[in-house]
Amino acid sequence: MAKAKNPPKQASNESRAVLRMYRSSPQKLNLLAQQIRGLPVERALAQLQFSPKRPAQDVRKLLQSAIANAENNHGLDIDSLVVAEAHVGKNLVMKRIRARARGRAARIQKPFAQMTIILRDTSVEAEAA
Repeated sequence: MAKAKNPPKQASNESRAVLRMYRSSPQKLNLLAQQIRGLPVERALAQLQFSPKRPAQDVRKLLQSAIANAENNHGLDIDSLVVAEAHVGKNLVMKRIRARARGRAARIQKPFAQMTIILRDTSVEAEAA
């Protein structure tokens, strides 16, 4: 029997979702990742719902996507999901120029970021132990 070419990148009790090419700095996105890391899914959604930060609604959509992945692709129980990991990475940076005095120019950097959320089913760990 042939071996699977691409084995799954997470455990059977985990699901993940990735937000790529998001037009915000990784530093700003990381503030939201810190807020939801380690929280149960319900509390994390509430935290993002009432956050005043601009990327909060897009991160909330990402979290809902990870929840849908857990339910549909992995058959996990939504009520026992916890945000196990939420990490942010750099993506490309658009470089623009702003005119300055005496014919000089200043560089403006417009960064993109990517965010990964990994949810873990805690009920499966309790049964295994």
